[in-house]
Amino acid sequence: MAAYLYRLGRLAFRRRWWVTLLWVAVLAAVGFGAVKAPAAPDTGNSMPGIESQKAFDLMDQRFPGAKADGANARIVFVAPHGEKVTAAANRAAVEKVVHEVSGGPQVAGAVDPFQARAVSKDAGTAYATVTYKVAADDLTDAAKKTLEDAVQQARDAGLTVEVGGNALATQPAAGGAAEGIGIVIAAAVLLITFGSLAAAGLPLLTAIVGVGVSMASIMALASTFGLSGTTGTLASMLGIAVGIDYAMFVVSRYREERARGHEPEEAAGLAAGTAGSAVVFAGLTVVIALAGLSVVGIPMLTKMGLAAAGAVAIAVVIALTLVPALLAFLPRAVLSRSARRGAKNKDAKNKDAKAKRAKAKEGGEHNAGSRWARFVLRRPLPVLLAAVAGLGAIALPVTGLQLGMPGDEAKSTSTTERRAYDALAEGFGPGFNGPLTIVVDAKGTTDAKGAVHRITDRIGATKGVVSVSPARFNAAGDTAVFSATPSTAPTDEKTKDLVRTIRAERPALESATHASFEVTGSTAVNIDVAQKVQDALIPYLAVVVGLAFVLLLVVFRSLLVPIKAAAGFLLSVLAAFGAVVAVFQWGWGADLLGVEQTGPIMSLMPIFLVGIVFGLAMDYEVFLVTRMREAYVHGDRPGQAIVTGFRHSARVVVAAALIMMAVFSGFVGSSESMIKMIGFGLAIAVLFDAFVVRMALVPAVLALLGDRAWWLPRWLDRVLPNIDVEGEALSRRSPAAALPAPDTTPDRESAHV
Repeated sequence: MAAYLYRLGRLAFRRRWWVTLLWVAVLAAVGFGAVKAPAAPDTGNSMPGIESQKAFDLMDQRFPGAKADGANARIVFVAPHGEKVTAAANRAAVEKVVHEVSGGPQVAGAVDPFQARAVSKDAGTAYATVTYKVAADDLTDAAKKTLEDAVQQARDAGLTVEVGGNALATQPAAGGAAEGIGIVIAAAVLLITFGSLAAAGLPLLTAIVGVGVSMASIMALASTFGLSGTTGTLASMLGIAVGIDYAMFVVSRYREERARGHEPEEAAGLAAGTAGSAVVFAGLTVVIALAGLSVVGIPMLTKMGLAAAGAVAIAVVIALTLVPALLAFLPRAVLSRSARRGAKNKDAKNKDAKAKRAKAKEGGEHNAGSRWARFVLRRPLPVLLAAVAGLGAIALPVTGLQLGMPGDEAKSTSTTERRAYDALAEGFGPGFNGPLTIVVDAKGTTDAKGAVHRITDRIGATKGVVSVSPARFNAAGDTAVFSATPSTAPTDEKTKDLVRTIRAERPALESATHASFEVTGSTAVNIDVAQKVQDALIPYLAVVVGLAFVLLLVVFRSLLVPIKAAAGFLLSVLAAFGAVVAVFQWGWGADLLGVEQTGPIMSLMPIFLVGIVFGLAMDYEVFLVTRMREAYVHGDRPGQAIVTGFRHSARVVVAAALIMMAVFSGFVGSSESMIKMIGFGLAIAVLFDAFVVRMALVPAVLALLGDRAWWLPRWLDRVLPNIDVEGEALSRRSPAAALPAPDTTPDRESAHV
């Protein structure tokens, strides 16, 4: 592989204009396709295989025209202190709002609170429910304005009016200004790492091109494959992050090869053949982790994973083609200032080359990476124990992990949805915001109304149910829907127990009435999704870790290195989960991050965190350990190979991790709790994995293992394909390539890592 990528890198370098124009043409073509592509159809967020989704499907089938996933708004009216909403003036204002909203565009119906008995016991609060014929994303501005204008009239009349539901829900913003700051920090890290504006700008430029191609492709294919607007969120986030990282590794290796005395074209080829090989396999591990999201069985997650995997694949191809082509335009500009000054006196440089190489071979040239590696080599066991103990302690809160889907209660109090939630909880009880919807299928019974009445009475008498609504039948009279209000909040563990209790009563009720029922509603959906994710987590880990183990086995030709890589990942991801639980569920330090309401962890968070962090962790593993393996194959002793790997890769791996953390931390600035949680979880996971696992635990374990770290049974060595990630074929072709590079750590004008 190294020889093939070497030729590809040289070809891209020589044909720089053609390669650059080709990528410009690709970007223009997919951009044109995205502009001309029809809008993607609304496919909803179906969750096949869970009971609550079956109930929604039954409602769509038996209640035609009333979409179960249509938009809704719950208008909450609160009378001034000391007054009641039933007072003549207040009642008139409420009824006027209901009348105006019911005649608005796309409205399926609006229920008057006085007719539906939707008034609190103290008559201080009432609510009107508005349902729409279309999903929230498809609501027109006219429909939203009608609702907003009607609500404002009631406010002008003296009532406090808030709107819950999803009709007017604000779309979650990513990070805003904080996300922009994250990108600026990433650029600063690149500039400090490379000491050159050109070297810092090149990875940013190629990453932007890659994300542009990826996002335009997703938009162009949206209608064909049913991709929603959220499908590209993960693709853009990972595309920019790995795009910068992969380009940075190739540029860094190019600078090293130039420091060895190679001509620009040869240096570009060697960079593509060595660092490019690591990029290919690092990208493959990320693609495996993302494509593995399909194991969960949630269509939305599958599409997001595959789209993000495509973005990563594009980033890999760009690193192998466009990066060498752009290096041809900037052969000297990407070098550090000291290297550019030294290049002016090439003869003097050539005279000292052998001496510098010999000095590097002996490990005489130091940077922070090599000094840290030697520190770990002197104390491998204490470093290993400290890393494991520290991550283990941080991971302890994960034992109390509760999964759910934070709703309006987790939003900022500046939003009308949160204020509506609080008003309803105060006026009607905490469980009112999460009613359970019961769908009764009485098609096979002779007395449908009697069967529904019996089921309603039995569920209403269940401990933990405050009230049940009158059943509503469909036109055929064989299906009914009613709601049951719990006594506890939607995210309370007692509410989950109540759902399980009601479902456990089903066999006896079905036997007695010959009618079946399903439990759904937002609360039940959240419970079912959390359980589905929990059930899928172990198979997902088995598939992803298993495939990655085989891949790393081929790359490193070692049994113990892949095992160590997987174990380190599990430690870092468990510690990240522990930190997320401590902050977002227990509230430790929540104020520092602007978390206004703690609660259960988002159901999809474990899958997101495991998939993304596993891919990034294997990135750092491949980039760091391949340099150690390369040095070991070329004759270094195990300890010296660790020092060599850190001398050449530690700075770049640290920079890559800092860039990832900067990008992810930008999402912590979001006002949306779920986005804040994802950003924090990913940033802290990268911190643990890159700086604790890869920088401390990995060298400590390798130091303790010595030569055994690279042991592989002979029979397995014969079976595994030889892909030559270390560039051994290039060393035979070019003896100079086998020599260690002199220390290329930037001088005082650049930063040391």
